[in-house]
Amino acid sequence: MAKAEKSKRMEKAKRGTLMLLAIFLMGSAAVRIALEAAPAIALEVSEMQSSDDGSNVPTAGGGRSAVPDSAEMQAMLAAFKKREALLNEREAELEDRMRALEIADQAINKKLTDLQQAEEKLLATLALADGAAEQDVTKLTSVYEQMKPKEAAALFEEMDPTFAAGFLARMRPEAAAGVMAGLSPEAAYTISVVLAGRNGEVPKE
Repeated sequence: MAKAEKSKRMEKAKRGTLMLLAIFLMGSAAVRIALEAAPAIALEVSEMQSSDDGSNVPTAGGGRSAVPDSAEMQAMLAAFKKREALLNEREAELEDRMRALEIADQAINKKLTDLQQAEEKLLATLALADGAAEQDVTKLTSVYEQMKPKEAAALFEEMDPTFAAGFLARMRPEAAAGVMAGLSPEAAYTISVVLAGRNGEVPKE
């Protein structure tokens, strides 16, 4: 019995010693953790205070933070606004040029239309004039044909040979022959040469 009780006492003493050692070790570890964590906590508190004051927060590498401060933000915004103003100004200039080109294009198209209409009117007028002139020449030729050959010959004697040859070419052959017979030899020869030259210019097969 005495031996068993002694053994129990020794076991209790060992447990007490182990418990005491464990408490000492845990305390030592807590002290070491507190000593090591204190600087980190102090640094974190300092960084939070600096951030609240608006100062630049130091990064892990010791440099400035990637987040720009208010002055940099204002400079960036001012640069963006200036760039936007320049773009708006250039866009307005391009729009003005486009409007000017459209107005010039419309004016050119109107001018071309007016010129085309004027040309058509001129051609119509020339056609009327040519028709009227042709009618006048035809009537005048008919008048010469109805005149007496001697009287017509006296008029043709005074005409330019080319002009006289044009009328004789239009007249009926018998009427033209009567006029030629009443002309002087010189006038008849000259008009004959003109008529021969005109006929010589006619294309032959």
